[in-house]
Amino acid sequence: MTVKTVEQVKAEYNAKGITFASVAKQQGWRRQDVYKVLNGQTKGNFGIAHDIAVFFGLKPSAKE
Repeated sequence: MTVKTVEQVKAEYNAKGITFASVAKQQGWRRQDVYKVLNGQTKGNFGIAHDIAVFFGLKPSAKE
């Protein structure tokens, strides 16, 4: 899997018409946490933020 940029992720979900709030709800995350990762306020090195970054392809998973 290739690592994506935040701009690529935002464009992908915008093109599909999917909101990040709906993704957060489906995954059981707080939408604030999703927006913090996507806006660079949280680096996504640990915990939920890391899970979010991996989900969106911003970071490679530990298995790769």
